[in-house]
Amino acid sequence: MSFLAEIQGFKRSHLKSSDTSVTLESGEKFLETHDKYGHSKRTKVSEGEEFMCIGDGKLDLQIGEVLPSLLVSSQDVAADFDLLREKCVTHILNVACRVENFFPDDFTYKRLNILDLPETNIVDYFPECFEFIEEGMQQGRVLVHCNAGVSRSASIVIGYLMQREGKKFQSAYDLVKSQRPATRPNDGFMQQLKAYASKGPS
Repeated sequence: MSFLAEIQGFKRSHLKSSDTSVTLESGEKFLETHDKYGHSKRTKVSEGEEFMCIGDGKLDLQIGEVLPSLLVSSQDVAADFDLLREKCVTHILNVACRVENFFPDDFTYKRLNILDLPETNIVDYFPECFEFIEEGMQQGRVLVHCNAGVSRSASIVIGYLMQREGKKFQSAYDLVKSQRPATRPNDGFMQQLKAYASKGPS
C-alpha cells in the first residue's frame, strides 16, 4: 500500500489518547490531554507537581527491592492496596507533592511534601526520613515513594544506603538503579548526594 493510500485510509478511531507536558516561555506548565477524537484540553499544573503517565499511560507498578526490607516506587504502587499487602509492606514514606496517604488505617505513614527541584535541599530531610526507615525496617518492610519514583524517593534511598549501610555514592546509586531502572535524581540532588557522600557516614 502506498503512503498516500495509507493516509487516505486512516481512521480517526485508530487514534489513542495521550498526555503532553507543555512549558511556556513564562515558565508556566500545563498538561495537555488529547483524546482519541483529536480533542484537546489544557490544564495548568502547580509548581512541584509532576506528570505521572509513562508514554502509553499505563500505571508504573515496578518496585525496586533495594534491601530485603526497603522498597522504592512511584505513587502508583502506593495506591495499590493488594500489591502493598503482597509485598508485606508495613510502613510507607511518602515524599510526593500533593499525594495523600492512600490507606492511613492500614499502614504506618510519614509524609513530607518535597519539591523535585534542583534547588530543594533534600539532604535536610535525610535525618527524619532515615529515622522512619530504620524504625520501619525493624518492624516490617518500608516503601519509599514520590510521584514518579524517579528522583526524590530514589535520592532518599541512595542517601540511606550511604549513611546507614556505609556505601559509596556510586555503589549506592548503582544498587538503586539496578532495582529501580527509572531512577534519575535531578541534577541538584545528584550534586547534593555526591557532596553528602564525601562527608562519610556520621
